[in-house]
Amino acid sequence: MIKQNITTADLNWLADPQVDAVNTVAAHSDHHYYASLSELSQGKSTFVQSLDGQWKVNYVRDADLRPRDFYQTDFDDTDFTTITVPGHLELQGYGKPQYVNTQYPWDGGEFLRPPMIPQHHNAVASYLRYFQVNDHLIHDSERVRLVFEGASTAIYVWLNGHFIGYHEDSFTPAEFDITSALVEGENKLAVALYRFSTANWVEDQDFWRLTGLFRSVVLKGQPKVHLEDIKTNATLDDSYQRGILDAQVSLTGPIDANLTVEALLLDRQNKVLASQSQPAKAELNFHFEDLAIQAWSDEQPQLYRLRLAVRKDRFVYEVVPVEVGFRRFELIDRVMYLNGKRLVFRGVNRHEFDARLGRAVTDDDMRWDIQYLKQHNINAVRTSHYPNQSRWYELCDQYGIYVIDETNLESHGTWQKLGECEPSWNIPASEPEWLDTCLYRANNMYQRDKNHPSILIWSCGNESYAGDDIAAMSKFFHEQDPSRLVHYEGVTWNREYDQITDIESRMYAKPAEIEAYLKDNPQKPYISCEYMHAMGNSLGGLQLYTALEKYSQYQGGFIWDFIDQGIYQQQANGVERLTYGGDWDDRPADYEFCGDGLVLANRQDTPKGSAVKQLYSPIQIEPDQAGVKIINRRLFTMTDDLYFIATVMQDGHQVWQSEPMNWLVKARTSAHFAIEYPKDLSGEIVYTVTAYLASSKRWADKGYPVVSGQTVIQEALPKFVASGQPQLIEGDFNYGVKGKNFQALFSRAQGTLVSLKYGDQELIQKLPRLTFFRALTDNDRGAGYGYDFHKWMYLGHYAKMTEVKAELKAQVAQITYQYLLPSQMGKASVCYQVDQTGKINVVAEYDGHLVGECLPEFGLEFGVPAQLNQFDYYGLGPDDNYWDRQAGAQLGCYQVKVADNNIPYLRPQESGNRMQVRELAVHDGLQHGFKVVADQQVFEANVQSHQTMEYELADHQEELAPSQTTWVKLLAAQMGVGGDDSWGAPVHSEFMLPADQKYRLSFTIEPLQ
Repeated sequence: MIKQNITTADLNWLADPQVDAVNTVAAHSDHHYYASLSELSQGKSTFVQSLDGQWKVNYVRDADLRPRDFYQTDFDDTDFTTITVPGHLELQGYGKPQYVNTQYPWDGGEFLRPPMIPQHHNAVASYLRYFQVNDHLIHDSERVRLVFEGASTAIYVWLNGHFIGYHEDSFTPAEFDITSALVEGENKLAVALYRFSTANWVEDQDFWRLTGLFRSVVLKGQPKVHLEDIKTNATLDDSYQRGILDAQVSLTGPIDANLTVEALLLDRQNKVLASQSQPAKAELNFHFEDLAIQAWSDEQPQLYRLRLAVRKDRFVYEVVPVEVGFRRFELIDRVMYLNGKRLVFRGVNRHEFDARLGRAVTDDDMRWDIQYLKQHNINAVRTSHYPNQSRWYELCDQYGIYVIDETNLESHGTWQKLGECEPSWNIPASEPEWLDTCLYRANNMYQRDKNHPSILIWSCGNESYAGDDIAAMSKFFHEQDPSRLVHYEGVTWNREYDQITDIESRMYAKPAEIEAYLKDNPQKPYISCEYMHAMGNSLGGLQLYTALEKYSQYQGGFIWDFIDQGIYQQQANGVERLTYGGDWDDRPADYEFCGDGLVLANRQDTPKGSAVKQLYSPIQIEPDQAGVKIINRRLFTMTDDLYFIATVMQDGHQVWQSEPMNWLVKARTSAHFAIEYPKDLSGEIVYTVTAYLASSKRWADKGYPVVSGQTVIQEALPKFVASGQPQLIEGDFNYGVKGKNFQALFSRAQGTLVSLKYGDQELIQKLPRLTFFRALTDNDRGAGYGYDFHKWMYLGHYAKMTEVKAELKAQVAQITYQYLLPSQMGKASVCYQVDQTGKINVVAEYDGHLVGECLPEFGLEFGVPAQLNQFDYYGLGPDDNYWDRQAGAQLGCYQVKVADNNIPYLRPQESGNRMQVRELAVHDGLQHGFKVVADQQVFEANVQSHQTMEYELADHQEELAPSQTTWVKLLAAQMGVGGDDSWGAPVHSEFMLPADQKYRLSFTIEPLQ
């Protein structure tokens, strides 16, 4: 509810769910407006004055301690300090950040139920800003408004001692008419910002609880006659070829007979496509049809400009540009169609986040994000779980990103506790006192964002169960905007309200569950509004979801989520670290659960992005020995914006590359193209075809690699062949083996290889041990694998040697160790065969007899000198890859610095693995080191600065002390990383390692040549 004409602030509003705003201006479209065409061309409006910058502030943790009269003109603010706006209080030293997911920030500290709010720990920030109104704004404006683009959580506003108004809803504008309170000269703006109000009950999103004036604060002047609101509907006719445009315009101010409103539709070259002029009145409608336009889509985000001008004779009051994109989004036979074609959302959820600024994201942040989306073939974003800055929607319009725009509504902690559905005190539910809040927030978002073509779907909010109040929101959206669909996932918990949503939307449903729905005569199209929980080393099995696109009613999903929410913190030693919940002594906290993005908090990419880029690509490439098949899954455009290059690699070395080729494949078709590859090649042959941008686009330069395809024609890998018998020396404690410029020592006491020297360089710094355990990933911990896998943790370290045998055989010295594993876990062996050149063939075997259990990995781990800080390999790369996350990885030769191989996830864990390795060289850059060659079977390799248990025991990256060792792990196999969710979903069975199977690792260690 909005109260009007109130002259005195009332603190009771904070705890009243029926008071959302006081004295605010009604929500309206987010259009820009200018005093002239000249201003429009420059993109600078004299009607706008920013109040961003340095403000004064007083912060108290207890509302009773606030400076009560700070808004008075004669108040002494000498003791106030400074703060930057936009910005969060907690990130500038006022209070501390707190991260909780579904639980409320006060849980366990105070017993509260809606609409109660904390009484004794409700922090208050008293902001002051002194300003003078710009001359241009004063001269050109009839009225002046004050706009807070985003303020959390509740604000009271005064100007020059006069009470202006009150506002909740952190993510949509609070706009006040301040004309009567302005004075000539210096003005004093005062804002009391409260941390807690009833708004907190419905802003229980999974994010850091940060407060402050975190979006821009501006003054906006209005001319005598002003275009207050504009609603455009740019659609297509039934042929999907011609455009139809309706524009409803609302004017304020005195309207006389000589006043007109002119509407011009312009293309990007400012060519006039249509025009109308009408006598001004309070409500106008412009209608254009049969327009020769190009439809808007993610593939061709063609925008046109509707330019509105309010004129009186030759005088221009105001010029308003509205970017319009013509598209038609509709439900046909229970399938979503865009411009007549079935649409699949290959999307991601995105919080607004910056590791230094929190949700006060910059234009640079947004541009980086949207370029990343386009570069990784992501075509859609869900604004989880609140309306974003208006600038984000402008970028989505321009770059071509489909948007689910989500209302700022989440009451997760009122109905779900520790994962269980328990809605006994859920709000908003069907509670009458919360209805206005729901509709207020829905209307705020809708009115502001309604003109953006990128928005295809309105969302009623997130994880708030279901009831009459949310049903009323759905009805509101449907009545206001038939051109879009309405989404709400919460009905999956209460099917009585299934009519709320036009789409069957679920969170973290498993592929089999989704397929079962799709096969059962579904009544609605399906999307996963959240899936593939990208926490830490994750996103294994994404291909199981994209494979469902074969069903017409499967229309994609939105990965959770885009960016880790880690915040920089300066430590006592002056070094910064990225933090998660609990690191600021915030309690309660949900710790590292804020780290679930495709990219790290500092916007460093991770290997998860490579898998997304490959599997989300609308262009699929399938090479074969005769040529290549190009599958164009685009809806509207052919491949004329791409060129293709084919390469051939023989045994790890590129031997041929084609000229750029321009293959044209129409949308929604495929074609095979012959390639004249070199003939009579032997060995392992790899055919690769890559598509590149033929010209620069907004999001990438010419030559950017869009997607690749690869086919491997693999011959049997070579078997170890010895080159002559070395010398075997049998000592009392050790077996020594010597040959040409090398020596090795095998210990009877230690039960393993203890020394290997090529020349004078000792390579063995930490003894080789069998490994069965990896540092748990976030998904492993969430699935309870720590409980299941603890038995494997030290198994190799504590294995009991039962026998060692040394003997000379043809061409080799052979040393074999037999081990009995602790706790009746079975037996294992490691056999070393050494020839006179220093080649050591190693075969490790596990007998595998535990029925009904799985092991994380099997192989060997050992440490070598830290100066061996680089590795080259021939295997899958360039990024790390795992059994269930190989998409985007290609067979090739790659070089990696050991220090870069640990992916710095918020909490240390397994990372850096490489699969299908044929050859690995670990060295110092000067050819000192060794190499490992596959023997009849490929292996997995991981080279790190720290040992497995160091990653397992560390809670933060900075806890990993400088290392004196390079750790090498060679594996026969490792389980997948999973990703269906991070709180119980197991890795899919096809990517697990049953402990009742035998495992064998075979490789050869050789000196570098």
